[in-house]
Amino acid sequence: MDRLRVGIIFGGCSEEHPVSVISAQEVAKNLDAGKYEPFWIGITKSGAWKLCDGPDANWENGSCRPAVLSPDRSVHGLLVLEQEQYKMIRLDVVLPVLHGKLGEDGAMQGLLELSGIPYVGCDVQSSALCMDKALAYIVARSEGIATPNYWAVTANEDIDPGRFTYPVFVKPARSGSSFGISKVTRKEELPNAVETARQYDSKVLIEEAVAGSEVGCAILGNDLDLIAGEVDRIALSHGFFRIHQESEPESGSENSTPIVPADIPAELRSLVQKTAKDLYRALGCKGLSRVDMFLKEDGEVVLNEVNTLPGMTPYSRYPRMMAAAGLPLAEVIDRLVSLTLTGKADEK
Repeated sequence: MDRLRVGIIFGGCSEEHPVSVISAQEVAKNLDAGKYEPFWIGITKSGAWKLCDGPDANWENGSCRPAVLSPDRSVHGLLVLEQEQYKMIRLDVVLPVLHGKLGEDGAMQGLLELSGIPYVGCDVQSSALCMDKALAYIVARSEGIATPNYWAVTANEDIDPGRFTYPVFVKPARSGSSFGISKVTRKEELPNAVETARQYDSKVLIEEAVAGSEVGCAILGNDLDLIAGEVDRIALSHGFFRIHQESEPESGSENSTPIVPADIPAELRSLVQKTAKDLYRALGCKGLSRVDMFLKEDGEVVLNEVNTLPGMTPYSRYPRMMAAAGLPLAEVIDRLVSLTLTGKADEK
């Protein structure tokens, strides 16, 4: 039986480039070589596409060849430059291992839609919707799911720091991980926090702080057939949770520890899982997402954000939650590919 030809795209132009490379390395360790023939497509920080031998730390310096994903459906795959000529490589499916802008905001998904190649994960609409926290909040509220009170600030808009009750969180509306996020406890700090967020996005959110525990839930599946991983809880010693901001993430965070399964009552774990599934469906997610929420002392669940291409590093939350539910990363990959190909066949 022929192996499936899988294009795995990693790297990218966003600030999350290094995290994407580490995620791809973990995928490489867990990809079944008997089932899949991988084609590793690395995107440099400057935006150059290269077909390479794998996602090792020095992949750009290896025997890479210029390559592009063709939007021409008759190619259905890659155009690779070899000896001043382009060679076509047909792909059966694409697994994007990209985070942040131009990775999980709908841009890559749009290119994949043009190419006609089935791809793992959310489509253009749900990717763009989840990437914009303000829009995701609007959808969540329409479904009766709580969100923080927030104000959206556009580029160059003047802000009156005196209108807010502190503390507040200031964050880019459309950015990944915790880049550009500040906790503001005094109105004098607000202008600098907004400028920090604007380094990553012209649209900025100012959110009231939610008093509660940070919890998350990994979701896998399509439509009504969803699997929820074990819920996790982020235990904080001080400050606030800043994912992927550590200097040595493999050694853990200086102020946070993920507890999986979450040390909360069983009925609250079930409520968090149900809320995550409801959000996943309402936002039109497919394949996989990690839903981050707050759990308040009164048992109310409040949306924080939805990550449509969550980290897959050894220290990332999504694979930990799925593994705790009995699904190791190798099986998660198998199921994602199967969901993608089955879903594409159902569309025909």
